[in-house]
Amino acid sequence: MKKDCIVLGIESSCDETSVAVVKNGREVLSNVIHSQIDIHKQFGGVVPEIASRNHVEAISTVTKEALEQANMQFEDIDVIACTYGPGLVGALLVGLSYGKALSFALQKPLVGVNHLQGHIAANYITFPELTPPFLCLVISGGHTHLIHIKDYTEFEILGKTRDDAIGEAFDKIARVIGLGYPGGPKVDALAKQGKQNIELPKPHLEDLDFSFSGIKTAIINLHHKNPEINKADLCCSFEKLAAEILVENTKKASNKLGISKIALAGGVSANSYIREQFSKLGKEEGYTIYYPKLELCTDNAAMIASARVL
Repeated sequence: MKKDCIVLGIESSCDETSVAVVKNGREVLSNVIHSQIDIHKQFGGVVPEIASRNHVEAISTVTKEALEQANMQFEDIDVIACTYGPGLVGALLVGLSYGKALSFALQKPLVGVNHLQGHIAANYITFPELTPPFLCLVISGGHTHLIHIKDYTEFEILGKTRDDAIGEAFDKIARVIGLGYPGGPKVDALAKQGKQNIELPKPHLEDLDFSFSGIKTAIINLHHKNPEINKADLCCSFEKLAAEILVENTKKASNKLGISKIALAGGVSANSYIREQFSKLGKEEGYTIYYPKLELCTDNAAMIASARVL
């Protein structure tokens, strides 16, 4: 009988300090997340140096809590998995250094995990039956990537943003119109009260790449010219156009490759309207749509531990 593989995952790429214990890549025994949102909120976004210092303060306590929740000791861990990038350099160094120290002290293997691969793996936790090949749209504050998942460790980037990531556009728009940080959930909530009645420039690219800087700039300029403009309508118009672009490109890629399984991942995959539009695509045109549980959309260590085993 094959022995269970217990992985201790460590994630510190941005402003969440997270440690998780995952069995065999798909069973989460614990997933502790220490968020810094309240700290960075006053600055309107993540301050890298502050994020790094808070990771240092939190990581030992978060690790202890993750082990306790999983009813595990350090000796029960088989592998230590850490995010090695992409992310904030100082923040990444905290998790990597801590992981290296544990690996040396415990004489356990240490492996690095790409942050995007972790987001993709969040779908394996939510849907244990999911297997490659499939398409995955990774949408977050730092990334907008359309990826062909050929196998568990074989990927092809079909398209990506040429400028702003979609999550960055959400955050900057929210900041300019006075909604605060984090912007994504606030724009999503306010958009429900508005109408798509503001004309915005839609980028037309020949390939499967994305572009959101023009839309973002148009909204910011509209707000500067008319501070009394309806913010709910601004948010609704932006969100619906952004979702339209995401769906169109993903559908193009799916038709081109003949793949009917589509997964979403990353923080922006928690957006209710984007989920609604992809679910609609699945029902109307026969695609099978996957997106992680909401708690697995944001940065977390369970996805990092899962990615290491698969």
